[in-house]
Amino acid sequence: MQARLPEYEVYAVRYATREALRRDHFIGGDPHDGPMPMDYYTWLAVGPAGAVVIDTGFTAEMARERKRTHLRCPIESLTLLGVDAGAVRDVVLTHMHYDHVGNFHKLPNARFHLQEREMAYATGRYMRYARIGHSYHVEDVVGMVRLNFKGRVEMHSGEVEIAPGLSLHPTPGHSDGLQCVRVNTRRGWLVLASDATHYYENMATNRPFTTAFHIGQMIDAYRTLERLAPSPRHIVPGHDPYVMREYPPPKPGLEGIAVRLDSEPIAPPIAFPGG
Repeated sequence: MQARLPEYEVYAVRYATREALRRDHFIGGDPHDGPMPMDYYTWLAVGPAGAVVIDTGFTAEMARERKRTHLRCPIESLTLLGVDAGAVRDVVLTHMHYDHVGNFHKLPNARFHLQEREMAYATGRYMRYARIGHSYHVEDVVGMVRLNFKGRVEMHSGEVEIAPGLSLHPTPGHSDGLQCVRVNTRRGWLVLASDATHYYENMATNRPFTTAFHIGQMIDAYRTLERLAPSPRHIVPGHDPYVMREYPPPKPGLEGIAVRLDSEPIAPPIAFPGG
């Protein structure tokens, strides 16, 4: 008899935000232009064997450089959910853009999981072009290279289960080595899309985000998300502020800071302009 998979508690921690317009988030702009702010998240999956951090955000210094509003340190905020950063043994990096790999140095005992394609991309020929290289912070990339020399980076080639009930799946396009995370929870399989779809609307309307390495792969990645999830409501986008209204906070006092994604949604599916 096959052993039952563990069920994880899954959280999103909102650590930064910025004002933006709809035209900023869709290739080709948007006919319904207007405000469309962007939130920044770190995710946490807590299971019987401990906590797995998914992406590590950016620092307050990087927020000032990029003109983002930094709300809190995503790694220090783990204590709000009962997790000590020093006890974290596994970190998934969905990709190595500046807003997903900063603060790695604050997890001193962790090993970092990423796709080998992403490391090759981030250290390869295309970083010479400002349009592509701008999404990366060179010191973060060099930091990952150094950690690899110390044996603390696990580079995967394709789909992989890094723990029972938690697997990684390539969803390239936004970057060449982007991956999403599939987690078993009490409400079924949950898919943390990260930047495979920044907003619910990107995927629902097949209109990719403006930062792209391969547009066709970005749209194909939406189909991967749909294949991995039992329903659209089991897919969590990477930057959509609606996530903070869609799910409940894990406990009183964390409203606007964190939500529990393995809970049933408390808000209806989002409606899109012109939809």
